[in-house]
Amino acid sequence: MAEQEQADHVLGLVTDPDMPTHVGQRTAERVTTWLANRTGQRWTIDVRTDPLTAGHNASEDLLSAVEAHRQERGWDYGICITDLPLLLQDRPLLADVSTQRRVALVSLPALGALRTYHRTYQLMTQLLEDLMQDHSEQSSPLGPVHRTQHEGQIDIRYTTLQRRGWVRLVSGMVRANRPWQLVWGLSSALAAALAAAGFGLFTSTVWQLGDVMSPLRALTATVFALALMTVWLIAAHGLWERVGRGAVRDRRLAAIYNTSTVTTLSLGVACLYALVYVVSLAGALTLLDARVLGEMLGHTADFASYARLAWMVSSMALIAGALGSSLETDAAVRQAAYGYREERRRAQHAKEKDSED
Repeated sequence: MAEQEQADHVLGLVTDPDMPTHVGQRTAERVTTWLANRTGQRWTIDVRTDPLTAGHNASEDLLSAVEAHRQERGWDYGICITDLPLLLQDRPLLADVSTQRRVALVSLPALGALRTYHRTYQLMTQLLEDLMQDHSEQSSPLGPVHRTQHEGQIDIRYTTLQRRGWVRLVSGMVRANRPWQLVWGLSSALAAALAAAGFGLFTSTVWQLGDVMSPLRALTATVFALALMTVWLIAAHGLWERVGRGAVRDRRLAAIYNTSTVTTLSLGVACLYALVYVVSLAGALTLLDARVLGEMLGHTADFASYARLAWMVSSMALIAGALGSSLETDAAVRQAAYGYREERRRAQHAKEKDSED
């Protein structure tokens, strides 16, 4: 048994916490099977979540950190899966390979928000082909991906098409932030919104406004409420990325971070709105007698009447939720709105800013 264990080959995965760790763990089994079929030998995969890599901001630094892990643990190869967005001069970076050091790097956001696990598996098998075959020419299974070879420590590089690459990068960053979790992270905002919804359900004026408001006006009210809470969160908690000392120095990266923040918060606030709407509709159907509601509205109260009422109540409640979000600490909002690496980066910037002040 000991000889068999010594004969095993080991692939090490060094992952950032949160999304990269989930991706690494879910793809490990498929990659293990691929390696066994590819080499005819038995492989194991060692997944290591290393928050220390969150302190690195460049591909070369990450590859050096992975190499240190590989040498320390005796891995045959090492691959880092990070949610750090990496930019080249004209496009995002998808992956880097150093065949000499037997390590590689995957920038998870550059894979986009859709089919993340499958795309990661495809890319990892491609990187392993490069690591095992030493500069062999392989056709990429990832579609519009450019593979180039270079001289130096990083000798193989993968990038996506320029225009599509930026869209994929931002969508991947939003996916890593997991905007749906914002609903539970902003407990004060949720409590304020539900309290306002409860008040609106028993206010006859709100019933009448919801009934006479046209769909266009109701939609406008919804968009206004969503935009107001999103802007309020960004402004009240300093989430807008600036360019300069103690912040991001690359204007492109600042624009990407800001786009990701606005998209993440907009989707998270939309999820909050949907939850409040469902609660409001359920409360209206349960608590409001159809006869009483019909007398107040001047016509029979059908399901559409309850739906319009819940729509009006939810829009009003979301504005109250924006005010309630002011009770959240900046740290709590960052933790709710971002993945591990981004939350730690912004926390460090906030700490540096406070020390300067």
